Amino acid sequence: MNVQQISLQQDNWLEDISVLNIEANIFLLFVSPDFNPKKQVLDFINNKYPEATIIGCSTAGEISDITVKDETISLTAIKLDKVICKKSSIEIIDMDCSYKSGQLLAKDLYNKDLKHVLVLSDGLNVNGADLVSGLKSEIPNVSITGGLAADGSDFNKTFVINDNKIVDKTIIALGFYGEHLKVGFSSKGGWDSFGIERLVTKSNKNILYELDGLPALELYKSFLGEQANNLPSSGLLFPLSMRIDEDSSPVVRTILAVNEEDQSLTFAGNIPEESYVRLMKANIDRLIDGAADSAIGANKEQEEKSELAILISCVGRRLVLKQMVEEEVEAVRDIIGDKPSITGFYSYGEIAPFGEFSPCELHNQTMTITTLSEC
Repeated sequence: MNVQQISLQQDNWLEDISVLNIEANIFLLFVSPDFNPKKQVLDFINNKYPEATIIGCSTAGEISDITVKDETISLTAIKLDKVICKKSSIEIIDMDCSYKSGQLLAKDLYNKDLKHVLVLSDGLNVNGADLVSGLKSEIPNVSITGGLAADGSDFNKTFVINDNKIVDKTIIALGFYGEHLKVGFSSKGGWDSFGIERLVTKSNKNILYELDGLPALELYKSFLGEQANNLPSSGLLFPLSMRIDEDSSPVVRTILAVNEEDQSLTFAGNIPEESYVRLMKANIDRLIDGAADSAIGANKEQEEKSELAILISCVGRRLVLKQMVEEEVEAVRDIIGDKPSITGFYSYGEIAPFGEFSPCELHNQTMTITTLSEC
């Protein structure tokens, strides 16, 4: 595996991209919604590398090496020598199609040599939890990582890149095949829970209506104080920790939208009835430690240093960390060492197992890391 990682600037992207000197067969593009010449960049790559697979998505910040930027493209060119890849994509009508879409993608990719799947999805029109459940139903023994596209903190429109197209309402899955692939992955948070645990008494998939029999939005606003005036974006600072039952591990859920009329909250993943939730808040030191813990988990299976690390972190973490955001990326670099190229983006949801033997889940507010190399 040979990797080149470049950060493209709007004003001189053509000069930046001219340094590419490998015969890449995969391109990863994590693109700011505010990067205006994105179609020109895509056309350039398609013309110069007509046989390459090109995937990517919009972001709430682009990760290139140990920097976090806006209005750029984090471009990663990859030349695989031994590992075979196959791309599958599907257009969706609305969130109700998410589970079935996951099933269809997994069926299209599956064969006995499938080792890993990287998923990039529209961030606003897909139920990420249902998508993951659909994927797992068909490929339960294959590792899956990825994330949901973002649009800064605007929650207006996201997109994915599918070869020569920039589209919304689309999910892309890239399958990696064969025993020559070494992959590591981990997903950690670092948020603190506070307040009492509450029972979900009324919900429908990812829409939460009532907690302990009380209107969910009204109750949620009572915790936020003045921050309630800035919903839904301020909800990124106060996610919910959710347990399906008393014995399950908690996952984090972040608000995507609010509905004043029915006093509901819409989340990036499902909030089942009879589950338990608690409010969470940020601790900056613990967030950075969480990123380091994720790097330790992703790196432990690599007997030799990986070639590429894909970091997908939540937009909520960026809003909390502010000018310290690069410290969580630096914490990852300190763990994985100097060799791997680092790329990634800030997302509306992260997809990964908790650990090597745990099932894949949709996460919010985590730092999710995938490490790749050939052996």
